[in-house]
Amino acid sequence: MASPPALLITPLGNGHIAIDATVGNGHDTVFLAQNVAPNGHVYGFDIQQAALDTSLEKCRQQQLSACVSIFQSSHADMAEKIPRPLHGKINAIMFNLGYLPGGDKQIITQTASTVAALSVASQLLSVNGIMTILAYPGHLGGDVETEAVKQWTEQLPADHFAVRVINSAEASLPAPRLFVINKIDDSLPNLTVA
Repeated sequence: MASPPALLITPLGNGHIAIDATVGNGHDTVFLAQNVAPNGHVYGFDIQQAALDTSLEKCRQQQLSACVSIFQSSHADMAEKIPRPLHGKINAIMFNLGYLPGGDKQIITQTASTVAALSVASQLLSVNGIMTILAYPGHLGGDVETEAVKQWTEQLPADHFAVRVINSAEASLPAPRLFVINKIDDSLPNLTVA
C-alpha cells in the first residue's frame, strides 16, 4: 500500500499550506513541513500533550519550527484554529486515525469527531487539494470508525471530489485502509455531512 506521504509529494511545495489533523508522533507533521518550507505552513492537531511535545521537538530538530503551529485540540475544531483567509486554500490534509503509537491504546480517535473533522476538512481543502485518511479497523473501535469514514467518502458528490480507497496488500479485515480524496470543484455549498 502506498503511504500517505508518497501520495502527497506532487501537490505540495514551498509556500503551500497543510494540516496534520492527527499529529501523533509527528512524522507526518515533519513530512508536511519539509515539503512546504520555508514559506508555507503546517497546522497540527492532537488532544494529547505527549504527541504535541514529540512533534514540536522533531520539528525543532529539523529546523522547521517556524513553519509549524500545533494545537492541543480536537481535529473537529480545526476550522476555529485555522485563520479564516486560509479556509478553502489548504493544499493537503492528513489524518492518521487510531491511537498514539507507544501511547495509551485506550485513547483513540472517536468516530463522531472524526466524521465531523472530515466534513470541516473538505471545506478547508483547496481545489486540486488532497486529503488522506489512514484508518485502522484492527484496533478496538477502529472497525466502526473505518466504516464511518468509508460511508462518509461514499456520499461525497462525485462532481466535486474524487475518492480512491487503497487497501493493504494484506486483504484481511483488520488491515489498514487508505482513503485519498482530491477536491476537483469548489462550487458547492458548505457540506454538512452526518
